[in-house]
Amino acid sequence: MAAQNHVQLTVIKENDNQNRNRVPEEDSDYSQRAQWLRAATLGATDGLVTTASLMMGVGAVKKDVDAMILIGFAALFAGACSMAIGEFVSVYSQLDIELAQIKRETKIRGRNHEQQEEDQKEGLPNPFLAAIASAVAFSLGGVIPILAAGFISNHKVRMGVVVAVVSLALFVFGGVGAVLGKSPAVRSCARVLIGGWMAMAITFGLTKLIGSAGMEM
Repeated sequence: MAAQNHVQLTVIKENDNQNRNRVPEEDSDYSQRAQWLRAATLGATDGLVTTASLMMGVGAVKKDVDAMILIGFAALFAGACSMAIGEFVSVYSQLDIELAQIKRETKIRGRNHEQQEEDQKEGLPNPFLAAIASAVAFSLGGVIPILAAGFISNHKVRMGVVVAVVSLALFVFGGVGAVLGKSPAVRSCARVLIGGWMAMAITFGLTKLIGSAGMEM
């Protein structure tokens, strides 16, 4: 009788452990959505900082608004293409590795697990979707400084507005990233803001230095 009770307790404990280790489907879906949103936020932040920094660099030596807008669009297009290609190659490499792993596991387990193999393949990353998402996210971030500079004719006011608008956007992106990553919001926003300011300041300063050396456009 004691042995039977011991076996029952063991089975109950094993079931409890399995229930604890089993990840609810809703939590899994939320985790996947959070990862996509976090990647989109990082892509938008990259587009924002890259485009704004290049526009500030041109603004250091050129007061023409058309030059700033042109370089802004060039940075947006080039960056979006670069992000898309890089993400496509990266995710495709990951996909090849995971497919090879699934085939090895299926070969070991036998044909009875073919249905499980199909289910696993459905959850694999999509390189084309990842590339499109990265390009769109970068473009959404990059268009912000372009819009901020496009309607202001005064050079100094335009530069100040670009910095202000970009700072506000960086603050928002940092907050969103903190929420998705469950990290302290103030610290996350501060990191993003300081990083963006440093990128714009360095680009502005170095371009100004080169321009003062006689290499103005």
